[in-house]
Amino acid sequence: MSRSVGFLLFLVLTIGGGLAIGYITLPGEWYAGLVKPSFNPPNWIFAPVWTVLYIIIAIAGWRVWDLEMISAQRFWWAQLALNFLWSPTFFGFQQMGAALLVIALLLVSIIAFIRVTWEPDRASAVMFIPYLAWVAFATLLNASLYLLNPVA
Repeated sequence: MSRSVGFLLFLVLTIGGGLAIGYITLPGEWYAGLVKPSFNPPNWIFAPVWTVLYIIIAIAGWRVWDLEMISAQRFWWAQLALNFLWSPTFFGFQQMGAALLVIALLLVSIIAFIRVTWEPDRASAVMFIPYLAWVAFATLLNASLYLLNPVA
């Protein structure tokens, strides 16, 4: 497979998958009715932030694929699977506790990706730093929502 086709596939998979899952699991009434922490961002911010992050995630994934970095590829695929699992768990099944576990594992997989790519491909590692920051914030938000909205 050519490099440009590989790059295009990573973009389509990551951005397309992320946007599709986001569309299928729109927050809806349940989320609107939750008690939110004071630092909860407005809903409109999530789509543009995730779109930019998905582009960065795709580029980093393509780079470790192109460089044949097997260990980094494993963490990249793990983070993508966990990323795509979080929205259905939180919004679809409305399981904030399970979603907190998923996002904590996502955070660990992002950190592991950064760690294994730091020396051999610093650019990919650095690209994941904004993703790490956003997911750390999202983890705090998920935990806060879980604590503020006990299940009856």
